[in-house]
Parts: sequence; structure tokens; C-alpha cells
Amino acid sequence: MANALQGLAKPVMVEKEQRRDQLACENGQGMGNNNKIATAAVFGVWVLAGCTPGQNAGPVRTDLAIELVRLTGPGPPKGPDAACWASDTTPAIIETVTEQVVTGEELRDAAGVVVAPASFETKTFQRMVQDREEVWFRAPCAADVTVNFVATLQRALKARGIYLQPVTGAVDAATSDAIRRFQATRGLDSPVLSLAAAKELGISATDRDDL
Repeated sequence: MANALQGLAKPVMVEKEQRRDQLACENGQGMGNNNKIATAAVFGVWVLAGCTPGQNAGPVRTDLAIELVRLTGPGPPKGPDAACWASDTTPAIIETVTEQVVTGEELRDAAGVVVAPASFETKTFQRMVQDREEVWFRAPCAADVTVNFVATLQRALKARGIYLQPVTGAVDAATSDAIRRFQATRGLDSPVLSLAAAKELGISATDRDDL
């Protein structure tokens, strides 16, 4: 009688174990596998944060080149209201070109076999890619460029490893050079701070239209 009861109990126990395994697999975890549970929990955090594994969304870099205005007449540009403009002369872009010039043709015999290879000479020259030009761009108004504004600018550039001098609140040569290096990688090779660069650095209010 006891053996008969044990024989009936075994299928029931096996069925319960299989059901638990099935439910565990449906929940994304295996029996006794805590690593999968931890991985699922971490993945859940990624999903809530709007990320997926392997995705690295870096900070947005402003393209300052699209902010530049080129005029055929005297500046500054007109509008918008209460806008402040600055101008600078962009440096000329000159590239060095190296090319091979044939100085002697190859010689072949009657059978078409090369008896003397062609000779070449290397020539190097420079050519103008872009001439110097005056460009205009929006800039923080002079009334806003206070000591505190400049000090905040220096701290922002220092946090990015561009400005390495003490915070003075004065636009000195080191500050201007740091501004130029920050802007040059964004399409504006100028030591004059543009409004778009100031907004990216977080030291100037963003217009409602830019939101």
C-alpha cells in the first residue's frame, strides 16, 4: 500500500517541478541561476533609463559653423531684436599637395617587353583651399559679460580640461586661447566667445525657440 502511494506521489512531484521550471523560464530565469536574475534586473534598469546594453549617448556637440553669417556689405547682420553680434576673420586654409610627375616614358622593344621603365619626379606644392574671410556670429552682449560671467566661463572650460589657469574673472590671453580651442573643434576658429558656445557650456540662457 505504501509503495502504491509512493508511486502515485512521484508523478505529482515531477509535474510540480516541471511547472516551476516552466514558470521560471517564462519569467526569464532558470532554477537556481541567480546570475540570470541579476542580469534581468540590470537590464530592467537600462530599459527604465532609456538605454540598451552597449549604447553610450555622449553629450551633444554644437555645430558652430551653421551659426556663421557671411556678408557682402558692412555688418553687423540685421535682427533679431536685441541680438548682439561679433565678427572675426577666419584664417586661410592652405593644403600641401604631393604628386608624381612623369619625366621619362618607358621604352619597349619590338616584342613589347619593357626595356627601360618610366621615370618619375616627386613635386610638392601648396594650394589655397579657402581664403581669409570675415564672419559674423551671435555673441553674449557686453552688458552680460561680467566678472562673474567670465569666472563661470573659466570654470566651465577648466572642467573640460581646456583652461588650466586660475579663475580670475578676466578675459586674458589664456582664456581667449581656451575659448578658441573649444570652438575650433565645433567649426568656429575664433577666440571670441559665441552665444551658441556659451549655451553649450551652460553659462548663457537658452532661447525659448531653441527648446
